Amino acid sequence: MDIEVVMPAMGAGTTQGKILQWLKQSGDTVKVGDILAEIETDKAVIELEAVDSGVLDRIHVQAGDAEVPVGDVIATLLRASAPAGAGAVSGRAQAHAAEAAPAVAASAPIAAALAPRPAPRPAHRLFASPSARRLARIMGVDLNTLSGSGPNGRIVRVDIEQAAGQVSHSAPDSAVLSDPQREAAVPAAPSASLTPHTPMRATIARRLVQSKQQIPHFYLTVDCRMDAMMAAREQLNANAQARSGGGTISADNAAPNRYSLNDLLLLTVARAAQRVPEVNAQWTDDGVLRHEHVDISVAVALDTGLITPILRNAAALGLSGLSRQVRLLTEQARAGRLRPEQYEGGSLTVSNLGMHGVKSFAAIINPPQSVILAAGAVTRQPVVQGDALAIGHVMSLTLSADHRVVDGAVGARFLKEVRHFLEHPIELIL
Repeated sequence: MDIEVVMPAMGAGTTQGKILQWLKQSGDTVKVGDILAEIETDKAVIELEAVDSGVLDRIHVQAGDAEVPVGDVIATLLRASAPAGAGAVSGRAQAHAAEAAPAVAASAPIAAALAPRPAPRPAHRLFASPSARRLARIMGVDLNTLSGSGPNGRIVRVDIEQAAGQVSHSAPDSAVLSDPQREAAVPAAPSASLTPHTPMRATIARRLVQSKQQIPHFYLTVDCRMDAMMAAREQLNANAQARSGGGTISADNAAPNRYSLNDLLLLTVARAAQRVPEVNAQWTDDGVLRHEHVDISVAVALDTGLITPILRNAAALGLSGLSRQVRLLTEQARAGRLRPEQYEGGSLTVSNLGMHGVKSFAAIINPPQSVILAAGAVTRQPVVQGDALAIGHVMSLTLSADHRVVDGAVGARFLKEVRHFLEHPIELIL
């Protein structure tokens, strides 16, 4: 009996997926737990695991085809009791082949002469990391022309970057060409080009339109003195560096030896949300849903868009544990290896563009959440200190809030707590 392999539902709200690559081919024996294929959703790349044993009889959806709705059949397995091997066919197929044999034999010489020769099958199966595949699509690099430098010949990002560099350097040097040659070698630049939407970009667009159309945003901005926090961070990093013996890399289970301002900001937001729990909520048709834990969605920029992995129960984490979690989630996000439970949910979001030199900005709320905090760069500015002017470090924070859930006074109290912790970092450990 045939077993149908269907496109699985890979998270709440996921309605379709795209096959990136098949790791098994027709005729391969499959055991429970084997990875059949890699599937790209609008958020990440998920491995499709076999739940039955048998022989992969037919692949219905090829890698790179259009997106497939959840529940559609993408492949067929023959149960393990069926004849195995690359040439295995069902009893019905054998009977049909026997009936058609004379006609096939008679027409074989003519068909052989007329039919085009099949393309040679690659001698090796193509293995590439999900991030390398996305980068190859963006940079126009053919993976079949590459030899991977990763484990077991796996193609990784550096292989794509090197191949793209070789392509760009192989173009004719216009400086040594004559005018007619240069005109022939350099085609006229097109006036415009169309880049098809990726699943992630389409989802981002849909959710942002939904947010701006359905959520009544309002915005509050405060400037925070960061001198005390900058000094505290410098001391923390000096102490961590001394404990690690001056090394630059720490073990995964050890305390990080470098804390970023973003780590300290996330810890600050978590503690402030504990003091003002009204912001840790969302609107529903039946009432306002209050979250028990502060689960912070951390905005991470990717080549293909933006994803928000979640720092679960952030208020219960210490600084070192929080920093480790942020680092791990960021690495998994950029490798396209986040599981749905790592990016679905969240009670509020923090978006930090300070590292890009952005002084301030207003972010769009990530539905169904009610607030998002946008952090700008720490800059040196004139500040009033007592009755005199001085130079201080200042960071601008802008809170975007859903007015159905968060009133202006509540948003102001939350920002006041965030600013208090940033300007008095010693209280983060109390």
